[in-house]
Amino acid sequence: MNTADICVVGGAGHVGLPLAIVFATRGQRVLIYDIDTSALESIGQGNMPFMDRGAEGLLKEVLARDTLKLTNDPASLAGVPTIMITIGTPIDEFHSPTLKLIKACIDELFPFLSDEQLMIIRSSVYPGVTDWVSKSLWSKGKRVKVSFCPERIVQGHAIEELTKLPQIVSGTTPEAEHAAARVFGLLTKDIVRLKPIEAEFAKLFCNAYRYIEFAIANQFYMMTTSAGVDYYRVLNGLKENYSRAGHIPRAGLTAGPCLFKDTAQLSAFFRNQFSLGHAAMLVNEGLPLFILDNLRQTHRLETLTVGLLGMAFKADNDDPRSSLSYKLKKILAFHAKAVLTTDPYVKDDPGILPLEEVVGRSDILILCAPHSAYRNLKVDGKIVVDIWNFFDRGASSRS
Repeated sequence: MNTADICVVGGAGHVGLPLAIVFATRGQRVLIYDIDTSALESIGQGNMPFMDRGAEGLLKEVLARDTLKLTNDPASLAGVPTIMITIGTPIDEFHSPTLKLIKACIDELFPFLSDEQLMIIRSSVYPGVTDWVSKSLWSKGKRVKVSFCPERIVQGHAIEELTKLPQIVSGTTPEAEHAAARVFGLLTKDIVRLKPIEAEFAKLFCNAYRYIEFAIANQFYMMTTSAGVDYYRVLNGLKENYSRAGHIPRAGLTAGPCLFKDTAQLSAFFRNQFSLGHAAMLVNEGLPLFILDNLRQTHRLETLTVGLLGMAFKADNDDPRSSLSYKLKKILAFHAKAVLTTDPYVKDDPGILPLEEVVGRSDILILCAPHSAYRNLKVDGKIVVDIWNFFDRGASSRS
């Protein structure tokens, strides 16, 4: 007899693990299924494999209470009332969505699924995937209730936000929708009901809109910098006592595992006619080249060592996936005498050096990720490229 209420598939990852922990704190018996045995071992010892504010203490608590268990055996899913899939649809080398991972996941789980179960897809998916999964299962005789309930948290703040944000729920049948609403009702009373394809668009729109917003700021930054004008004097001036401009973000390297990918998914869905999305990709992905070109105009890079501060894709985070810091590192390697990298949080990169060494050896420092650890960094006498306006005004980075 299965003793779990919820099984989180891919539950050792950034989406699944915080979700599993929070449900375990809400009286649910949660089972994490993942094929990453090393991550499971670490989690089982009470160690978070990545940063998420407040998560590690709660992880230890739910493990001690035995409300969170771990497995790498898919057969353990049999009989679990609710299965949450935290594997999405990535894009391939042509920036086109691929269903290979989610299809492989469903195929692996198929022998252990039953008509009584609710399957909730949680990560970003290409529009129509939820219905596709449901029809595929039903065509093979498994009448699983299938739902799409997108996560919309800021990475690193999942524990805080999962119970504060409204939860979007949808279902391929009314029964699936109602069942999903009951599950997420354990986290919040603020439930928003949509059809599956509406919920899929809502998730992708959230990320694409943020990506376009950041592109606007980066384009403005390039424009003013090319004219010899301080972007932040303009930005602060136009924002002063003017609430309509309050949402304009700061410039900065904009990447990560979701924003570019989900913008590309929308573009593929709309037959590559998402012109605003394409423009945002060109701007955001082009910022490292803009930084390089500016440096080459004023410095003989072939004689200078460049130090990159922060290799994670965002501030105060340890996730280097799709970080534009690495794109900047690659292009600088063709032009600079040497490129050194440092980050207080990224642990799996053997090229990371201590901060003091990078600062000491570098002629030019580029702030890539404005970690709070750099707040009082002494950079006197160094050439500093600070697109975030972090050092000059002590500004906090965008989330």
